[in-house]
Amino acid sequence: MVGELIERHGLEPSRALGQNFLCEPGMVDKIVRLSGVTVGDNVIEIGPGLGSLTLGLADAGANVVAIEADRYLIPGLHEVLEIAQLSDRVRVHHADALEVDWSELVGDRSWKVIANLPYNVSTPLILDLLRDQPSLTDWLVMVQQEAGERLAADSGNRTYGIPSVLLSYWATARVVDTVSNSVFLPRPRVSSALLKVTRHDELPIDAPFDRYAQLVRAGFGKRRKMLRQSLSGLLTSEQMESVGVAPTDRAEALNPAQWGALASIA
Repeated sequence: MVGELIERHGLEPSRALGQNFLCEPGMVDKIVRLSGVTVGDNVIEIGPGLGSLTLGLADAGANVVAIEADRYLIPGLHEVLEIAQLSDRVRVHHADALEVDWSELVGDRSWKVIANLPYNVSTPLILDLLRDQPSLTDWLVMVQQEAGERLAADSGNRTYGIPSVLLSYWATARVVDTVSNSVFLPRPRVSSALLKVTRHDELPIDAPFDRYAQLVRAGFGKRRKMLRQSLSGLLTSEQMESVGVAPTDRAEALNPAQWGALASIA
């Protein structure tokens, strides 16, 4: 069906926009099941493409706001929804998710984010929305496998770095499945993963995020150096020691709670 829509509407998937359309019904069913979406849930879908996942979410009873940046895809998306008689459950919003007025879009309700995200913007999009939109509480998103592993990594893991530490301020994350490239049209050149993100009910870190992020970026910006060097000018060795952090440690040795402790005294 996806291939027919692409041909009928004269579409050419854009690599610049990270367009790889989900076309395998079994994977759609798995995403809907793993997301736990139920009747009446409010769901944000970013990058719906030609609506394979949109149909699955709407058919499960969710109220979906589908945010699509590519205006050329929207007629095909509407066609799919009309044929399935699910247009009443889906509001298609033509906008760039990095620029949309989220406060107007989501209001004061809680939302799930369930999406096959454009891979070229997935990490900054997730981090920005966790920081700025507290009403987006639960996520199940398809991302490039490498990006998913970086966002979900724990301290000591080789992929642990700035994305995972920043995400940990707002939420927990884990990779719940890896995905074959055969479920996409066209097939991407990279591996994919399903990332589950759950926002904290209460922030576990008692320090301003801006200060926390400043220290994390400084530490990992010179990750081969000891903290007394990478954080020089921001914290003294004595301050680090006062919260149980060794100045001779390197950035990857610290867990998010330790970064939070440093931020609380900076």
